[in-house]
Amino acid sequence: MSQFFAMGGYAFYVWVSFAVFFIVLLVDALAPLVRRRRNLRELRARMARSDARRRPGSNA
Repeated sequence: MSQFFAMGGYAFYVWVSFAVFFIVLLVDALAPLVRRRRNLRELRARMARSDARRRPGSNA
């Protein structure tokens, strides 16, 4: 079993590459969710500003 984890002296490179792969996979999965939340927040703010401009008697 220890030979499997040692991988003939290349274990550091193999396990680091696995870690980098899974980190990139996680970032790739989460980035669209974060971007969507940011876009929705910006759209809500833009709509609120637009509504405030259209209201009569507003100072904006």
